[in-house]
Amino acid sequence: MSAVNTDYSTMVRRCLLTFKPFRIFVAGIGFFSLCFLMTSLGGQFSAKRPGDTPFTMRAEVLGGPESRGVLRKISDMLEVIMKRMDTLSKLGNTTTDSHRLDELSSALDRIQPIGLVERIQAIAQNMSDMAVRVEQILQRSMATNRVKDGATGQCEVPKNPHYPDCPSKVDWMRARWTSDPCYAFYGVDGSDCSFLIYLSEVEWFCPPLTWRNQTTTPTHIPFPKRQAAFRSDIGALLEQVGTGKESLSFMKRRMRRLAAQWSSAARRLDDRLRSQWREQKRILVHVGFLTEESGDVFSPKVLKGGPLGEMVQWADILTALHVLGHNLKISVSLKELQGFLGVPPGRGSCPLTGPLPFDLIYTDYHGLQQMRQHMGLSLRKHKCHIRVIDTFGTEPAYNHEDYATLHGYRTNWGYWNLNCRQYMTMFPHTPDNSFMGFVAEELNDTERLSIQRNKVDSMAVVYGKEASMWKGKERFLAILHRYMDIHGTVYYETQRPPEVPAFVKNHGLLPQQELQQLLRKAKLFIGFGFPYEGPAPLEAIANGCIFLQPKFKPSHSSLNHEFFRGKPTSRQVSSQHPYAEQYIGRPHVITVDFNNSQEFESAIRDIMKTKVEPYLPYEYTCEGMLERVHAYIQNQEFCAPEAPFPSANTSSSWPGSPPSPFVLLPNSSALAWASNISTPPSWPPLSALRLLASLEGQSCIDACQSAGLICEPAFYRFINIKEAFSG
Repeated sequence: MSAVNTDYSTMVRRCLLTFKPFRIFVAGIGFFSLCFLMTSLGGQFSAKRPGDTPFTMRAEVLGGPESRGVLRKISDMLEVIMKRMDTLSKLGNTTTDSHRLDELSSALDRIQPIGLVERIQAIAQNMSDMAVRVEQILQRSMATNRVKDGATGQCEVPKNPHYPDCPSKVDWMRARWTSDPCYAFYGVDGSDCSFLIYLSEVEWFCPPLTWRNQTTTPTHIPFPKRQAAFRSDIGALLEQVGTGKESLSFMKRRMRRLAAQWSSAARRLDDRLRSQWREQKRILVHVGFLTEESGDVFSPKVLKGGPLGEMVQWADILTALHVLGHNLKISVSLKELQGFLGVPPGRGSCPLTGPLPFDLIYTDYHGLQQMRQHMGLSLRKHKCHIRVIDTFGTEPAYNHEDYATLHGYRTNWGYWNLNCRQYMTMFPHTPDNSFMGFVAEELNDTERLSIQRNKVDSMAVVYGKEASMWKGKERFLAILHRYMDIHGTVYYETQRPPEVPAFVKNHGLLPQQELQQLLRKAKLFIGFGFPYEGPAPLEAIANGCIFLQPKFKPSHSSLNHEFFRGKPTSRQVSSQHPYAEQYIGRPHVITVDFNNSQEFESAIRDIMKTKVEPYLPYEYTCEGMLERVHAYIQNQEFCAPEAPFPSANTSSSWPGSPPSPFVLLPNSSALAWASNISTPPSWPPLSALRLLASLEGQSCIDACQSAGLICEPAFYRFINIKEAFSG
């Protein structure tokens, strides 16, 4: 009995050893088949594009011949497996190698209760059922798409003369539609139908498809118009500005310090405009240079003597818009910008998901670049709403892309093809741009009287917070030191900067309020030539200082000076602060050649004998800036076409022979628009127009300045007509 059991055990072990490779083979074939099926079908299912749901299937892939080929291959493989199983079963009835076959048969009999064959058969049946199901899904999907996309032939690329770019755009989409996920977000799936739907309904390069249900296209209801009301509380504005950056903290401190002046100015302007209805505008303010994507080089320098002029201006712009009662959104990050604009997910190749949710967008060149990267074609459509805060200005030659490219004016910052008045500058550099400005602190009567009593005639403060600005200035500082005590506000961490002479009393970097107190005592505020055109000289003049600055010989510009190189202007900067030199002048501003020791010392002696009172030009007061910003918002319109000039047949009613719309002003050589001629809509109004003849070679700017006027480009279209030159 034991011998029989031993032989039986040996046989079972041999059968198991013999069958193990076979078992692995069968299991492997089954597993491979299952994986092959899932991979093939999964690959087809996963051929959806970003933006599809996990259950979205593409009929043009699953319905193709390659998918049916996959199913046939799976079926053939299962059939081969079953045939091999039948062959192995039949081997048990032959007499060849009977002992080995008996072992195999016995092993198969022992294995069968485990259900291996039944399981393989069940897998095969499931595969067959799955193939039937997939075929049904394919048929339903193709039927659905036929209903949705129209009959065969309706997705042919149209050749419509009104849409000449349509074929080339479709070709581009065929090759590049996967380059940005935003196309899939709008439903593009690689088919010509989806290309045409996108190019006709999201973009505008192809004609609408006749079989599309046009009623599904959303109709956007215009935003209701609301009346703007002046605000005196800036608490909501301070919350919107946010935290997390030292630059934002600086701006908020400035807003709080000037809050009372803004409130008082708002009341005065409200009294003057009480009868006027002001529309509340939806305004986005995107401060691009403070975003992390642009490097935000200013925030780390706020506490180290870095330039603050841009932040001064932005703080004042935000406050003015808020006080005027407009609906503000403030963005200092790319994520906030995308959220406010409704940018589709992706890399920025597609238009916005809806209409522009703002009437105006205030930004800078950094922000303009970011909007171009993320708004797609919407930027071209909506750029008339944009106002670019541009410190040094942008001249027409740099703004016009084709002209700039052909004539060598293309720089890092120009070529946007905007209306040049959309660029808003810190000072009135050029009439081609709009003057935005900033504000300086105003003094009440008590403060003005206190300044006059406490002025120290022998005290000078140097305009230069960075030690590098003092390098090479020892010679004329020594001359100044013979007449005055010199004070500096140069930043340092541990040791006094060696560039600052020992006879200078350096206070270190001062908070704005302490700097104001220093300026109220000083007689002189002296510049070293840099920084150019900052706000500090106006603040010093407003506190009763005389500003002494160097004259540049030759004038600095982008053609001869590194600082201006790359900026979109060729303007000649004749001194450190041309506005102060030209529009304020003596006795508050004295401009001399610092390289001429005699001229410099003579200026110091004159300053010692001169008495001045605090002076602040109206345009740099809170009321002046509110009035200016209000006028721009209500009157500057760059999205609508300009009103047509009066038709030629009306010229018969014009005065003069030959007829002209201009009349000579009494006791003057200037011409004005005739009062009895119908006035086309214009801002500034045509009643303000004065027409002068300049000297040969004299520019419009110089001719107007010599007569105490401003050269206004908005009037050019009324002047550049033959009737204006007929007299």
